[in-house]
Amino acid sequence: MDKWIGAIVCLVIVALAVWLMYRSWRRRTVRDESLSAYPVPASHAEPLFETEVLYVATTPVGEPLERLAVHGLAYRGSARIEVLREGIILRIAGESTSFIPADRLSGAEMASYAIDRGVEPEGLIAVTWIASERDTAVASPRVDSYLRARYPGDPARIIQAINDIAAAPVAPRPKQKQESEASDD
Repeated sequence: MDKWIGAIVCLVIVALAVWLMYRSWRRRTVRDESLSAYPVPASHAEPLFETEVLYVATTPVGEPLERLAVHGLAYRGSARIEVLREGIILRIAGESTSFIPADRLSGAEMASYAIDRGVEPEGLIAVTWIASERDTAVASPRVDSYLRARYPGDPARIIQAINDIAAAPVAPRPKQKQESEASDD
């Protein structure tokens, strides 16, 4: 009898945890449903650079631990990045193809962590861009999309290729809070 009670309690706890995760993801998708990448142009030039990457997440600029459920960029997965003169195409496994126009790109730089992925220092690439916002009354937000290169040497080439085509004005990046062990007294 005690085994059944324990099993039922465990089952209830697991079911509650799954329900809470589902509910929080639904709330996030509703919150971010107006955000998206841009439609892929019908015709575009040959890629200046393309390679395989791991797509990690998209977050608000300066908040690498707050995932956004941007359409086409909501889930982590293997991806292919194509840097074109017109912008960037991200083909993420299981997601719709995403396009970021060059005039919406602020640039790319190295990063060390994002929600769901901590790596060695400077192990991620943060691509900063302006997301498409369907609600015209709201300013389009700047976001960071994090990528992890699969092959050595690719991070520098990806960053260089993106920064070469980036056209959006660079906004100052918010400073991340660092707590000091020293007392102010």
